[in-house]
Amino acid sequence: MAFTFFFRDQQVLERVVDHLVPALAGRRHPRIWDAGAAMGQEPYTLAILLAERMGRFAFNNVRIDATDVESTGQFARIIASGSYPREELARLPEGILEKYFEPNGEAGHFRVIEKIRSRVVFQSHDLLSFREIGQGYALVLCKNVLLHFPPRDRIEVLRMFHRALASGGLFATEHTQELPAELSPLFERVIPDGQLFRKREAERCAS
Repeated sequence: MAFTFFFRDQQVLERVVDHLVPALAGRRHPRIWDAGAAMGQEPYTLAILLAERMGRFAFNNVRIDATDVESTGQFARIIASGSYPREELARLPEGILEKYFEPNGEAGHFRVIEKIRSRVVFQSHDLLSFREIGQGYALVLCKNVLLHFPPRDRIEVLRMFHRALASGGLFATEHTQELPAELSPLFERVIPDGQLFRKREAERCAS
């Protein structure tokens, strides 16, 4: 499970969105995989940033698959309800609370509005199974998780992400996580000062 909060690493996510939104142009039903989503703060943050940058119709076609190790159903319930106590929203940028959250009838709690909530779907998934949840993803986001894995497992997880990505899809991770040298044929760096990568084309990987 990854510990996180709303708008954590905001500048990193904004740079990801800067590169992702143009790449989504023309895709009918783009999908994003947020691995290590915990109780949903990160995928909801990403959804809000996308809503701010995309047109309404384009945004309504986006699906964010949020995953984490989960056996109790707690994460699924929280993400489905989109309800969080006021103290967890203290770091929201100005105007975001009023635009994307609403009182949910429970004292001191606010709910993510349906426009955003409907774009995020949770499922339990163990990254160390090394089995991707699907393929054809425009973005795989995995922050503050890989550093907890030993190097060999980390490599296998990254190979799994590569398989899950569409051709030219983006992979983003925490700024402290360097890509293992042996995986350099699979990904190319998108920005010089951050951990944002693009899946290489199959023929280039083989060359």
